[in-house]
Amino acid sequence: MEFKKIFLPESELPTQWYNIAADMPTPMEPPLHPGTGQPVGPDDLAPIFPMNLIEQEVSQDRWIDIPEEVMKFYKIWRPSPLYRAYGLEKALDTPARIYFKNEGVSPAGSHKPNTAIAQAYYNKVAGTKRIITETGAGQWGSALSMCCALFDLECKVYMVKISYNQKPYRRLMMETWGAKCVASPSTETNAGRQILEKNPESPGSLGIAISEAVEVAANDNEAKYALGSVLNHVMLHQTVIGQEAQKQMAIAGDYPDIVIGCAGGGSNFAGLTFPFIRDKIHGRNVEIIAVEPSSCPTMTRGPFAYDFGDTVQMTPLLPMHSLGHSFVPAPIHAGGLRYHGMAPLVSQLVMDGLIRPEAIPQMETFKAGITFARAEAFISAPETTHAVAMTIREALKAKEEGREKVILFNWSGHGLVDMAAYEAYLNGKLADHELPAEEIRRALKDIEPLPKPRQYLAGTI
Repeated sequence: MEFKKIFLPESELPTQWYNIAADMPTPMEPPLHPGTGQPVGPDDLAPIFPMNLIEQEVSQDRWIDIPEEVMKFYKIWRPSPLYRAYGLEKALDTPARIYFKNEGVSPAGSHKPNTAIAQAYYNKVAGTKRIITETGAGQWGSALSMCCALFDLECKVYMVKISYNQKPYRRLMMETWGAKCVASPSTETNAGRQILEKNPESPGSLGIAISEAVEVAANDNEAKYALGSVLNHVMLHQTVIGQEAQKQMAIAGDYPDIVIGCAGGGSNFAGLTFPFIRDKIHGRNVEIIAVEPSSCPTMTRGPFAYDFGDTVQMTPLLPMHSLGHSFVPAPIHAGGLRYHGMAPLVSQLVMDGLIRPEAIPQMETFKAGITFARAEAFISAPETTHAVAMTIREALKAKEEGREKVILFNWSGHGLVDMAAYEAYLNGKLADHELPAEEIRRALKDIEPLPKPRQYLAGTI
C-alpha cells in the first residue's frame, strides 16, 4: 500500500539532542569578547544567558538529555510527520522520490518552538522572570511568546520593522500569547535611537533588533536574552527534526541522496541536516544543501570572518560567514532569512566542504511555493519556499540526468499568516533584488579591523 505520510509514536520521540561539535572534523574557533578580543568565557555570557544554556553552548558532549518537562511539551506537536511528495513528483515529471518533514504542525506553525520551549524551560528553572528577544519574520517571536506563556514568563519581542508592517498577524499571535511586540528600530533603546538618527526610515534588520533586545536584557537583573537561531545551543535543540526524519526514512525504506533546508541564521537547516551530516562525516554519501536568498547571500558571497552578531557591536565576535554587521538586506518577504551572518557551526561545516550553499532569487522561490501549493496543497512560508525551490531544481536535474534520486527537505513552516506576500506575488508587485558588489564591499569595511579566524576566507563579493 502506498503511504502519503509516516508518523512516529510518541514513544519514538528522541530523548537526547545531538551535538555535532563532538564530530566536526575541524574544531570550532571560540567567540571573542567584543572589548578585549580574547576568547569569551561563561562569565562573560552570564549577564544575558542563564548558566544552564551557557553550558550547552560550550558543550562538547555528543548527546545531551532532553528534560522531562521539555519532552512533555514537545508531545503537543512532536513527532512531526514525514510526507512523500507524490503530487510534486508528478507535477515535475521527475524520477526523484521527494520527501518533506512537516514542521508546520507546531502550534506556532514552524520549527521554532523546538528551541523556544527548551529555552523557556531553562530560563524558568534558572529563576528568570522575563525573556527579551528579537524576531525577523515573526516566527521566532511567536514561538517564544507561546512557550513563555506555557512557563508563565513575561516576553518582549523587538520585531524587524519591515516585517512588523508586512505581517501584522504574527504580531497578533505574539500578543495573543501575552507578549509585548515592538517595531525595531524603536525609540525605546539607545541602539534603536542611534539607528533612527542616521536613517529615520530604516526598515530594520535582525542585527538592529538583536542590539535592542540585548541592550534591554543586559540592563534588567530579572531578564535574560534569547536567540532563535545562530548559536550552538539553538542548533542543538532543533536536532529532534533530523533524528525523527532518520527513523521515518528507515520506515520508508529509503535514505536521502540530497538533504535540503533554507538557511537564514541556520536553525531549521541544522535541525534537519546535522544528524545526516554526522552520517556523512562517517562515510555516508549524502549531499547537504543550504539555501539562502540571493539578496542576502551570506554563505555564497560573504567572507568567513569574525564579526558581531548585532549592528551596534554589543555581542561577542563570532567566527562565521558574514556580510558585515552594518549590512541591511533588501526588504524581501522572507524576513526570517534577512540576517547578515550565519551560525558558526553551519559556517564551519561549509568551510569543511560538508555543506553546499546556494542562493536563489525571490521570484523563483514564490513560483516554487505556488507550484508546491498546487501539487501538495500546503502553502509554504516565504522562507520555506527557498527549500522548495532548491528541491525543484534538484528534482528537474534528476529528470535531465535520468537518475532516480531521493530528496529530503525541511518544510519548516506554513505561510497561512504570510498571505500578503503571496498576494503581492500574484498581483505582479514583487521583484528580484539584485545585490551590487559595491554594497557588500561597503558593509564589509566594518569588519576589516576585526580579528581574523585561522581559516579566514575573503568571500566572493
